[in-house]
Amino acid sequence: MKRTTRKRKSRKQRGKWSHGWGHKKKHRGKGSRGGKGMAGSGKRADTKKPTIINLYGNAYFGRHGFIVPHRKHVEAINLKDLDVLIKYHGLKGDVNLTTLGYGKLLATGTLSQPMKITVAHASKQAIEKVKSAGGDVILSA
Repeated sequence: MKRTTRKRKSRKQRGKWSHGWGHKKKHRGKGSRGGKGMAGSGKRADTKKPTIINLYGNAYFGRHGFIVPHRKHVEAINLKDLDVLIKYHGLKGDVNLTTLGYGKLLATGTLSQPMKITVAHASKQAIEKVKSAGGDVILSA
């Protein structure tokens, strides 16, 4: 016995624009709602939508980077900046960079006078330059 199947609705809709879904634009997947994700928001070709900018600001568009969660920022100071700091504050003899808010001493520049500098970290070249100027670097952990 041969079994007959009913004709599908789509067969009946051939030759009609809408195929039974209303307007010809409807029922086309993501396109019927302006696209997927941020599509249609006007982020390309310099046609940004004023409503989006008013609601969310310009930060809505574009890439924003990634911050490593466990990275610790250490405030560093160069020898040239330290020399200016010493002259500005009139420091002589001992300087504790940790109390001044610095964690590392770097080697750019020179020292004009011998100093005893206490800091958590220092580069090898910075230690050499301070010693050649007649000073000393004490590393405190």
